[in-house]
Amino acid sequence: MSGTSSPEAVKKLLENTQGDLRGLSLECRKKFPPVKEAAESGIIKVKTIAARNTDILAALKENSSEVVQPFLMGCGTKEPKITQLCLAAIQRLMSHEVVSEAAAGNIINMLWQLMENSLEELKLLQTVLVLLTTNTVVHDDALSKAIVLCFRLHFTKDNITNNTAAATVRQVVTVVFERVVFEDERYKDVIEQPVPVPGNSNRRSVSTLKPCAKDAYMLFQDLCQLVNADAPYWLVGMTEMTRTFGLELLESVLNDFPQVFLQHQEFSFLLKERVCPLVIKLFSPNIKFRQGSSTSSSPAPVEKPYFPICMRLLRVVSVLIKQFYSLLVTECEIFLSLLVKFLDADKPQWLRAVAVESIHRLCVQPQLLRSFCQSYDMKPHSTKVFRDIVNALGSFIQSLFLVPSTGNTSTTVNQTGSNTSGGTASSQTNPGMLGMGGGVTVLPAFEYRGTWIPILTVTIQGSAKATYLEMLDKVEPPTIPEGYAMSVAFHCLLDLVRGITTMIEGELGQAGTDNQTMTEATSSPTQSSEQQDLQSVSDQTDKELVNRAVWEEMVNACWCGLLAALSLLLDASTDEAATENILKAELTMAALCGKLGLVTSRDAFITAICKGSLPPHYALTVLNSTTTTLSSKSYSIQGQNVQMISPSSESHQQVVAVGQPLALQPQGTVMLTSKNIQCMRTLLNLAHCHGAVLGTSWQLVLATLQHLVWILGLKPGVGGALKPGRAVEGPSTVLTTAVMTDLPVISNILSRLFESSQYLDDVSLHHLINALCSLSLEAMEMAYGNNKEPSLFAVAKLLETGLVNMHRIEILWRPLTGHLLEKVCQHPNSRMREWGAEALTSLIKAGLTFNHDPPLSQNQRLQLLLLNPLKELSNIIHPDIRLKQLECVLQILQSQGDSLGPGWPLVLGVMGAIRSDQGESLIRTAFQCLQLVVTDFLPTMPCTCLQIVVEVAGSFGLHNQELNISLTSIGLLWNISDYFFQRGETIEKELNKEEAVLQKQAEEKGVLLNRPFHPAPPFDCLWLCLYAKLGELCVDPRPAVRKSAGQTLFSTIGAHGTLLQHSTWHTVIWKVLFHLLDRVRESSTTADKEKIESGGGNILIHHSRDTAEKQWAETWVLTLAGVARIFNTRRYLLQPLGDFSKAWDVLLDHIQSAALSKNNEVSLAALKSFQEILQIVSPVRDSEKPDTPPAINVPALLGAMTATGLGRSFMRTDSIGERIGRYNESEPPIITDEIEDLNLWWAAWNTWYRIGSESTKPPITCEKLTFIPSQPFLTALIQIFPALYQHIKTGFSMDDLQKLGVILHGAVSVPISSDASPFILPSYTEAVLTSLQEAVLTALDVLQKAICVGSENMQIMYPAIFDQLLAFVEFSCKPPQYGQLEMKHIANAKYNQAEWVALNYVPFAERSLEVVVDLYQKTACHKAVVNEKVLQNIIKTQRIPLSLKYACPSESTWKLAVSSLLKVLSIGLPVARQHASSGKFDSMWPELASTFEDFLFTKSIPPDNLSIQEFQRNESIDVEVVQLISTEILPYANFIPKEFVGQIMTMLNKGSIHSQSSSFTEAEIDIRMREEFSKMCFETLLQFSFSNKVTTPQEGYISRMALSVLLKRSQDVLHRYIEDERLSGKCPLPRQQVTEIIFVLKAVSTLIDSLKKTQPENVDANTWAQVIALYPTLVECITCSSSEVCSALKEALVPFKDFMHPPAPKVQNGES
Repeated sequence: MSGTSSPEAVKKLLENTQGDLRGLSLECRKKFPPVKEAAESGIIKVKTIAARNTDILAALKENSSEVVQPFLMGCGTKEPKITQLCLAAIQRLMSHEVVSEAAAGNIINMLWQLMENSLEELKLLQTVLVLLTTNTVVHDDALSKAIVLCFRLHFTKDNITNNTAAATVRQVVTVVFERVVFEDERYKDVIEQPVPVPGNSNRRSVSTLKPCAKDAYMLFQDLCQLVNADAPYWLVGMTEMTRTFGLELLESVLNDFPQVFLQHQEFSFLLKERVCPLVIKLFSPNIKFRQGSSTSSSPAPVEKPYFPICMRLLRVVSVLIKQFYSLLVTECEIFLSLLVKFLDADKPQWLRAVAVESIHRLCVQPQLLRSFCQSYDMKPHSTKVFRDIVNALGSFIQSLFLVPSTGNTSTTVNQTGSNTSGGTASSQTNPGMLGMGGGVTVLPAFEYRGTWIPILTVTIQGSAKATYLEMLDKVEPPTIPEGYAMSVAFHCLLDLVRGITTMIEGELGQAGTDNQTMTEATSSPTQSSEQQDLQSVSDQTDKELVNRAVWEEMVNACWCGLLAALSLLLDASTDEAATENILKAELTMAALCGKLGLVTSRDAFITAICKGSLPPHYALTVLNSTTTTLSSKSYSIQGQNVQMISPSSESHQQVVAVGQPLALQPQGTVMLTSKNIQCMRTLLNLAHCHGAVLGTSWQLVLATLQHLVWILGLKPGVGGALKPGRAVEGPSTVLTTAVMTDLPVISNILSRLFESSQYLDDVSLHHLINALCSLSLEAMEMAYGNNKEPSLFAVAKLLETGLVNMHRIEILWRPLTGHLLEKVCQHPNSRMREWGAEALTSLIKAGLTFNHDPPLSQNQRLQLLLLNPLKELSNIIHPDIRLKQLECVLQILQSQGDSLGPGWPLVLGVMGAIRSDQGESLIRTAFQCLQLVVTDFLPTMPCTCLQIVVEVAGSFGLHNQELNISLTSIGLLWNISDYFFQRGETIEKELNKEEAVLQKQAEEKGVLLNRPFHPAPPFDCLWLCLYAKLGELCVDPRPAVRKSAGQTLFSTIGAHGTLLQHSTWHTVIWKVLFHLLDRVRESSTTADKEKIESGGGNILIHHSRDTAEKQWAETWVLTLAGVARIFNTRRYLLQPLGDFSKAWDVLLDHIQSAALSKNNEVSLAALKSFQEILQIVSPVRDSEKPDTPPAINVPALLGAMTATGLGRSFMRTDSIGERIGRYNESEPPIITDEIEDLNLWWAAWNTWYRIGSESTKPPITCEKLTFIPSQPFLTALIQIFPALYQHIKTGFSMDDLQKLGVILHGAVSVPISSDASPFILPSYTEAVLTSLQEAVLTALDVLQKAICVGSENMQIMYPAIFDQLLAFVEFSCKPPQYGQLEMKHIANAKYNQAEWVALNYVPFAERSLEVVVDLYQKTACHKAVVNEKVLQNIIKTQRIPLSLKYACPSESTWKLAVSSLLKVLSIGLPVARQHASSGKFDSMWPELASTFEDFLFTKSIPPDNLSIQEFQRNESIDVEVVQLISTEILPYANFIPKEFVGQIMTMLNKGSIHSQSSSFTEAEIDIRMREEFSKMCFETLLQFSFSNKVTTPQEGYISRMALSVLLKRSQDVLHRYIEDERLSGKCPLPRQQVTEIIFVLKAVSTLIDSLKKTQPENVDANTWAQVIALYPTLVECITCSSSEVCSALKEALVPFKDFMHPPAPKVQNGES
C-alpha cells in the first residue's frame, strides 16, 4: 500500500481536511458567512463519505468538487490568510489524488483569477506544480491555461517570482512530456492501425495522437512558434516570450525526451519541418560574418553574431546531432559542415571556442562518429564529413601555432604550409636554445618554433564538459584565455582516439566472441537444423564484413590528420602528462590499425613513436626508409595543402642521458632527453600490450629498442633480462640520477614486454622471432672482425621470448634454436658466442622443467625436440660452447634427471662426444655429468640406454688426459654392474619387451636384427658390452687403469655372473676372458725393459714397477688370477658348456706360459692361479692382497699360503646350496661325468709336470744373470701337487712318481739369490725348514698316505718314496749341486749382489729322516719294503752322518741319525728276524755292523769346546746303542748270522776296555773316558755271559763267547793297573783308571755271584778255570794305595771262599 492510501494516511487526511474546514469556518465566521456555511456542510459531507464508504479515497474523489468548493470560495475572498489556508488544503487534497477533472478545472480557473490579481504568486506556482505533477487529470485547455499562467508569472517585475516561474515552466514542460512516456508505456502492447497522415495537412491535425501526446505536441509546436517570433496556436493568453528561453526549453525537451520524437511520426515531422529550418535560419549571421573584413563588398551590413543565441543554437545542434542523427541525416550534414566552418581562423575567438567545445561533444560519442562515417564518408559523392572533422581539428591546432603577423590569414596558412617542408633544415641552427627550456617553462605548455601555448585543464578525460557552452547567463561574448581552444582541441583529439578505439575494439571483441559462439554452435552435433545454423553464420560474417568496412573507413579517414596533429603536438609538448597522453593516443591508434590489419597506418604511428624515442636525426635506417614514404605524401585538409610537420630539433627537454650510438664506426655521443625515455616507455608499452598486431613492425620496434638499450648501456644478465651494466666502451655513457632510477623500471618493462609474448598468437610470435633473428644477424654482422662488445639485445630477447612461450615451444623451437645453433654459437666473437650458448642452454633447461600439457613424459616427440639442440652443440668445436653444453647437461640431470625418458640417448651422447684432445676441464665436466647419471639416474632411464651408459663410461676410461677420471670411470662401471645385478629382473623384462618390438620391425623390413653379441639375450648382451668395455680398459697403456679395470672386470663377473644365461658364458670365456688373456700375454712379452725414471711429475716409482715390463707383469698377474678365479668359482656353470676341456687346456696353457715367464712375480702368480683352478686355495680379493712390492711380500705370502691359503678366505658368492637352489627350477644340478673330469685333471698334471721340469732344470751356462726360479715360486709349485694328486691318484703310476721325484729333487736343489736370502733363510744356526722344503715333504706325505689306503699295486711305490726321502736325508752331509752354478755359503754371500746362496739343508734332511722313520714304522712289514731292502738303504744312508759324527755339518744330524736308527731297528730287526730264512736281509747285517762300528768308535774328534755335560750326553747316546744291541740283537743271536754276532762281541769288548784319546790333557782324561759306555759294554758282555737257560745252541755260543771275552778283559785291566801302580810310585793314578779298576773288581764279584746262581751245567769248566785264574792277579792288587780300590778288592776277594773246599771227584760240565 502506498504512503497516501494506507489506512493511517486516510484517517489522517480525513482529520486534516475536517480540521482545515473547521479552521476555514472559524476564519470566515464573521466576514464571510457563506464560506463558513459551505465549510460546515463540507465537514458533514466528509464525515458522511467516511462513514458510508469502504473505499474512502475513491468516494472523496467522486465528490471532490463539493469537498473543494468551500476552499475555492475561501480563495475568492482574496484574504491573504484565508487564501493561504485554502491553497494549503487544496494542495493536501491534490497530493492525495482525490481531485477529479472537474474539480481540477475549477481550481485552475480560481488560480488564474489569483494570478490576474497578482496574489500569492509563489503559492500559485507551487499549487500548479502539485496539481500537474501528482496526477494527470489536467488536460488540453486546462493544461494550456496552467502553462500560460506560469509563463505569465515568468515575465513579472519581481525577480524571485521570475526565476521561480522559469523553473516551474521547465518542470511543467518536462511533466507534459513525461506523461507521454508513461502513456506510451501503458499502451505499448496494444498494436494500433496507423491512420494515414495526409501529406501536408493542417498543423493542428493531431487526431491520431493519444491525449497526453497531443498536449505535448501542441506545447512543442507552440514553443517553435514562439522562438520563431510567431503567435502560438495552443498557449492562448501568452503576452511575451524571449528567444533564449525558448531555445533553452527546446533543447531540454529534445535532450530529455528523444524517444517521444523518435516514436511518433508527428513529432518527427515537427523536428524536420520546424526545428531544423529554425536553427539554420538563426545561424545565418554567424556564417556570413568574417573577422578582419571590416569593409565588406556586400551593400547590406552583415549582422554580427550574437553570443547567447549562437551558443544556445550550438547546444540545440549538439542535441539534434546526438539524439536525432538518424532522422536528420541531411540536416546534420549541414550542421556538421557549419561546425567545421566555425573553426576557421577568421571567425571570432569565442565562436571558435564554442565550436571546438561542440565538436568535443561529438568526439566523445564514437557511435555517432561511426554513423557519420557510414552516412557520409562511405557514400559516394558525399562530403567526407568525418575526415573533415578530424582534419579540421588538425589544421585548427596547426593554425594556433602559426600566429599571423599581418595580412590575410589564408595566405599565412599557405606560407606556413610551404615553410614546414623546408623547415627541418633551417631548424637546426640554434642549439643554444637547448638549455632555455628547463628554466623558463614552468607551466605545462606546447612550444613550437617560438610559439608558446599553455595547456589548460579544460575537462576530465572522456567527458566533453564545456565551459562556454554553459554560459547561459552571459550576454556579451566572454574573453577566451590563451591556450583554451588549443587545450580543448587537444582533448578532442585524445577523446576521438579513445572513443573510436574503444568502440571498434569492443565491437571487434564482440565479433570475436560471437564468432566463437557461432562456431561452437556449428561444431556441436546436438543442433537440429544445420542449414539454419549455416545461414546464421553467414549472416554473422556478412555483418562482420560490413562492420569491418566501417572500422577500416573510420581509421583510414582519420589517421593522417591524427598523426599529423599528434606528431606536431608531441614535438611541441613540454609537459610530461601531455606527452604521455599524445603517446598514448599514438599507441592506441597503432594498436587499432594493427588489429584491423592496416599496415601502412600502423607502421606510420609506430614510426612516429620510434622517432620520438631516439635522438633527433639518429641514423637508423629502418625508420628513415619508412618516414620518407610518409612525408612525401601531403594531406589535403579543407582544400588547403598541409604537409606533415617534421619534428623540430629545438628541444626544450632536459637531457637525461648521453651514450654511444650503436654503429660500426664510433661516431661520438648522442643525447637522450626525458621525452625520448618517455617515448621509449610508450614503445615498450605498445609492444607489451599489442604485440599481437605488430606483425612486421616488430622490426621497427625492436631495432629502436636495441639502439636505446645500447645508448643507455643496458647489458643482458641471467635469463636474458637486461640490467644496467658498466659502460664497456669507456666513460662515454653518462646517465643522470633521474634516468638511473628509471633504468631498472625500463629493464623490467623490457622483460615484461617479452614475457607478454606468451599471449601473442602463433603468427605474431613468429613475427617477433623473425624480427629478433634478423636483428641478431645485424648485430653479428657488426661484431665480425672486431673485438668490440657486440649488441646482445637480440640474443637475450630471443632467450626471454623462448622462456615465456614454453607452453607452445614447439612452434618456435626450430627457428629459435636453429638461429642460435647455426649462427650465434659459431660466431668468432667470444662474447656473442657465449651468449648464444647461454641462451640455448637456458632454453633447453627451461623447456625441460616447464610443466607442459600433456606432460613431457607423455610427449616424447617434444622432449626429443627440446634435447636435440643440446646434441647439435656437439658439432661446434669451440671449447667454451662445449663447456656450456656440458654444464647444461649437468643442470638438466640435477633438476630433470628422473624424467628424461627417451631423451637419455641424446644426453648420454653429449657426454660421450667429448674427445681426449678437448681439454681437461671439458672432460672433467662431462665426467661429472656421467657420475651423476650413474649414481642417481640409472633406475629412471629406459633400459635400452644402459648400454650407452656403459659405452660412455668406458670411453672416459680410455681418455688419457686425466688418470683420476679414467680410474673413477672404472669405478662407475662397477656401480653400473651392481645396478644391473640388483635390478636384473626388471631390466631383463624391459629389454626383452624392447627386443621383441625390434625383432618384429626387423622381420617386417626383412632384415636381420643387428646388434653386438647377437644370439645372446638382450640382458646378457648388456653384460657382455660391460665386460668388453672393461676388457678394453684392461689393456690400456696406463698401469693404474689396467689394474683397476682388471679388478673391476673380475669382481663383476665374479659377483654378478650368475645372472647370465648359461649359453652366454661361452661368449664370456672365449670372447672376453681368453681374448683379454691373449692381449695381455702379448703385451707383457713385448713390453719394454727400459727403466722408467719417474712417473711424471714428482711421483717416485717403486723399483718393482720401474719398467714397462714390470708394470705389464702386474697386469698379467691380475688377469690370469681373475680368469682362474672365474674358472674356479663358476666351474659348475662352465663345465656343461661342451667345450670346457678345450677352454681348460687354453687356460692351462696360459698358466704354463705365465709360470715359465722369466718374471718372478708373474710366474708365482701363475701358480697361484693354478692352485685356484684346482680349488686348493679359496680365492682372495685383489683388494685384500698386500700392496707392498713382491720382494718384501714373499715371506708374508708364503706364510699365508701354508697357513690358510692366501690371507683371509673369500666368501664364495654362491654356496653349493644356493647353486642347486638356483638351478632347481629350470634344470637339475649338473654333475659332470667322471671321465671328462679325469681328463681335466690329467691335463693339469701334465701342465704341472711341464712347469716343474722346465723351471727346476739347472741352467746350462752359469752366467751371472741366469734366471733361477724363486723360492716362493717353487714352494707354490710343489704345494699344488697334493691337491692335484687327489684327483689323479687312481691312475698315478711309478712312472709319474719318478717324474715327481725329479721335480722335487730339482726344486729342493735350487739355490736362493743372495738378495732374497735374508727373507727366506733364518740365521744359519736356527734349524728351520723353508716353505719349499716343507712343501716337498708335504707332497711326499700326501703320496704315502694315499698309498697307505690305496690298492695293493700302489704299495709298490713305498720303496721309491723311501729312496726319495733318503736322498733328501743325505743332503744333511752332502748338499745337492744345481748344475754348474757356483754357490756360496750364506756367511760369505753379500746381500745386494746377484749371487746364489746354498740353502741350509740340515733341517730338511733331518725332517726327511723323521718322515722316513715314521713311514718305516708304518710300513716295515710291507712286502715291497721287505723286498726292496728298504731297511738296508736306511741303515746305509744313516751310516754317513753316523760315521761322520762330530764332522757332520750340524751336530743334531748324527744325534737324530742315532735316534732314528734306534727307532728303525727296533721295528726293522724283528722283521729281519722274521724273514731270516728268506735271505732278503743277508746283506743288511754287515752294513749294520759297520754302521755300529763307525759310530761307536768314530774317527772324528769331538770339538775342543765340547762341555763335560755335552760329553756325558753324547756318551749316553752311545750307551743307548749298546742297550739296543743288548735288547734287540744279542738275545736273538740264533736268528742272526754268526759273523755278525762275532763282530758285535768284538765291538763290546773293544768298548768295555777304556780307550782314551792321547790328545786329552791330564786334567780331562778322567772325564773323557767313556766310563758309562765302557760299563755298559762290560755289563752287556757280562749279561750275555750267562743266559739262564740255553734254548738254542746259538745262545749258548753267545754266552760262552761273552764270558770268555769278559774274563779276558778283566784280566787285562787288572794287569795294567798293577803295572801302572807300580810305575806311578807315590803319585795317585788318574781318576778314570781308578774307576775302571773299581768297576772291574765289582764286575768280578758280580760275575762270581752270577756263576754261582747259574745251573752248574750251564757253566763250562773252561770258564771256571778262567775265574780262578784271576785270583792271583787280585791278590797282587792288595798293595794299592787307594782306599776305594781296597774296599772293592775286599768285596771281590770274599766270594773266592766258595772255591776253598776240598777237592772232589771230577764232574762233567754238561756241554751242549
